[in-house]
Amino acid sequence: MNATLPRVIVAPITSKGHPLQCRPELTFNGKQARIFVDQLRCVDKQRLVGKLGEIDVSLWHSVMMQMLA
Repeated sequence: MNATLPRVIVAPITSKGHPLQCRPELTFNGKQARIFVDQLRCVDKQRLVGKLGEIDVSLWHSVMMQMLA
């Protein structure tokens, strides 16, 4: 979906924040971090300056499915 639309779905990542079930923990660029899946956004690709990275689907897919259920 992100490849064909002019917008991309993004989720904020932080090294702080309260641990919640909808905020999976991971190591990103060598640091412990949390994905704020509860704060997903849709952003126009022209507004993005650069891509920091991608999170493996296996890390966030199950959390996302629980939130949408």
